[in-house]
Amino acid sequence: MNTGEFEDRLNTLRPRLHRYCARMTGSSVDGEDVLQDTLIKALRAHAEGTIVENLEAWLLRIAHNASLDFLRRRSRSNVVPLTDDLEAAAMPETDIVAVGFQTFLQLPELQRCAVILKDVLGHSVEEIAAIAGSTPAAAKSALQRGRTALRQLAQAPEDTRLPLMSDADRRKMTAYVHLFRSGDFDAIRAMLADDVRLDLVNRLQWKGRDKIGLYFTRYAEETKWRFVFGAVEGQPAMLVFDGTGPMDRPAHFVLIGWSDSRIMEIRDFLFAPYVLEGINWVRLG
Repeated sequence: MNTGEFEDRLNTLRPRLHRYCARMTGSSVDGEDVLQDTLIKALRAHAEGTIVENLEAWLLRIAHNASLDFLRRRSRSNVVPLTDDLEAAAMPETDIVAVGFQTFLQLPELQRCAVILKDVLGHSVEEIAAIAGSTPAAAKSALQRGRTALRQLAQAPEDTRLPLMSDADRRKMTAYVHLFRSGDFDAIRAMLADDVRLDLVNRLQWKGRDKIGLYFTRYAEETKWRFVFGAVEGQPAMLVFDGTGPMDRPAHFVLIGWSDSRIMEIRDFLFAPYVLEGINWVRLG
């Protein structure tokens, strides 16, 4: 498989890989970071001549390890021994995909892995064991216990409090959204740091204020978008709605990284619609 064909396969599998990473990390945004790390490692291995028979299982193994590395850096992982063989039925897919990512994070590591791989992505117990580096017996036990725990957690009332953010973060993001809404992109350009980074997720990455001017030009040419201040997983965000539709759910969202009053990073999820699955968002504007 040449590099172009390999990259095409990666792009095809990207939404499925994100479904795993987002639930393992408890965050759609963090899941995208882990996914990008996974794809970089996969491309590097392919360039070095690695040959695999089952591409998806191989990628999920990389994604699994990358997720655990991420969680351990954040000191949020919880690994427990799993030996009991309990019986539990799978949650219907229509139910399990609606479970919030933070709920998955409350499951122990192997239980979380097993439930996602089996009930979200459809892998066998043997494949789960290979991906997680466990025995089939441990994977089966983790799956059964995880199903029981997830069903209980999903029935608990959700915390509907508004995300906490500083007044400064609120003011900066509110101002950014206002400028976008009014089309004052020159004012936004004046706020950019010289080495600002643009990550148009799943499409391109640019660095430098002189290189990302076209990004704002394209938004200025498109009239259907409606911009609203909000939060995504507790982070201040610009929610972007399709004004031709019901506007009951964002079409995508944009996150901004600041250094004082300068914009250091723009992360736009326009071309990554899979990130919206199960995401925790709230409209504040």
